[in-house]
Amino acid sequence: MFIESFRVESPHVRYGAAEIESEYRYDTTELVHESHDGASRWVVRPKSVQYHFRTSTTVPKLGVMLVGWGGNNGSTLTAGVIASREGISWATKDKVQQANYYGSLTQASTIRVGSYNGEEIYAPFKSLLPMVNPDDLVFGGWDISNMNLADAMTRAKVLDIDLQKQLRPYMESWCLSLASMIPTSSPLTRDPARTMSSREPRRSRWGRSSKDIREFKENNKMDKAVVLWTANTERYNNCLCLGLMTNGKPSASVDRNQAEISPSTLYCHCLASLEGVRSITGALKKKSWPGIDDLAIKKKLPDPGGLIQKRGKPKKKTGLVDFLMGAGIKPTSIVSYNHLGNNDGTNLSAPQTFRSKEISKSSVVDDMVSSNAILYEPGEHPDHVVVIKYVPYVGDSKRAMDEYTSEIFMGGKNTIVLHNTCEDSLLAAPIILDLVLLAELSTRIQLKGEGEEKFHSFHPVATILSYLTKAPLVPPGTPVVNALAKQRAMLENIMRACVGLAPENNMILEYK
Repeated sequence: MFIESFRVESPHVRYGAAEIESEYRYDTTELVHESHDGASRWVVRPKSVQYHFRTSTTVPKLGVMLVGWGGNNGSTLTAGVIASREGISWATKDKVQQANYYGSLTQASTIRVGSYNGEEIYAPFKSLLPMVNPDDLVFGGWDISNMNLADAMTRAKVLDIDLQKQLRPYMESWCLSLASMIPTSSPLTRDPARTMSSREPRRSRWGRSSKDIREFKENNKMDKAVVLWTANTERYNNCLCLGLMTNGKPSASVDRNQAEISPSTLYCHCLASLEGVRSITGALKKKSWPGIDDLAIKKKLPDPGGLIQKRGKPKKKTGLVDFLMGAGIKPTSIVSYNHLGNNDGTNLSAPQTFRSKEISKSSVVDDMVSSNAILYEPGEHPDHVVVIKYVPYVGDSKRAMDEYTSEIFMGGKNTIVLHNTCEDSLLAAPIILDLVLLAELSTRIQLKGEGEEKFHSFHPVATILSYLTKAPLVPPGTPVVNALAKQRAMLENIMRACVGLAPENNMILEYK
């Protein structure tokens, strides 16, 4: 059975005029290593911690500034939101299609809230806590192209022609007028005059982009804004991973015009944090940036980190490997072959940018492998090879072929071969939407544990959003979780805790 909405009634939940407060008992375990008479052992002790959550129910007017607004993902997302907001339908060769948000965790998935008369009851995921309605989002951003957004949509060749014709009047008035900080060395540079010359000081372009954010918020009377990187993968560089910053100060590094401060860092960390807006990274980011995370903590601005847009293939990989290892089967070889013809394919034809993608894709099973010492000896891991080729003809319709070889009972072998054809941007757009909505929501949630006097926000590296990211970044000392089911359960159960619901454990003891 499906219900549209629900209300939790519990002595541990209080609904105020502008917030929800809940008390939540977090049951976990602590491990202790003991030595006695020359012998050692591990002791596991159950542990309960009382948490208090406080969530603001005031939904803001939210603006979204996309870096790479005129790309396939940016133009497709904007078009989809307009189509939904205006109730547009269009003819395809199969049927009259209605606008929808399929592929969005927040808008198109459900959660179990209990059972009634022996039947499972489900409600929309978005009914857990008040969220921004995607139809109400206001878009802006930067691009390396100077065309209008309708022409960018046409160039992308993602949406049906009938839909494009109906959307054009809404989108052609949006000119991609804000020049980007992408360097002219980018393989996708279309207008060098609109990009960052190696001779132009970063401070001057940074200052203009900072002004862009302020004017966007003021002109549209925004309560909040999000800066999201939806441009292509940046080239790999060791300095990028080290978080190169002058004395841990982003501003000083910009003044010194340091060469290895990437555009994504300038936009999503330095610029966004200093302007007091949320940022979502879409480039390789393996470690925290000194100085920037401190600034984000001070301003309570989350950044999911990692590579955004975990679409069909990474979700499939983390889900399938999690399934195999959960069944006691040992994956020994994972080979992924991809070919695509959109901007992402063009960009990834450059060896340095492919290296960034290769690293992010190849590390998504590491934590699952390290969790099972029965299957893997220390240092052992599956052979994991990723190949990406640019084939212009296929356009945005990405092809992926995967071979998973595993060792089974008594030295036997099992091979699973999958072929996947996916419309790349139509998978990415709703994930970008989820990142925006959930990043905003996470800023309205505060919590405190036992012994803490004051409520505090989540860490700015928002690991609760890792379900939506590849190779998620985590704060120091935090375990990396790539297993898909764990990532979704983490996000859902934290939101359940905010309204006083117990975590979903699937025991269903009341029927046992």
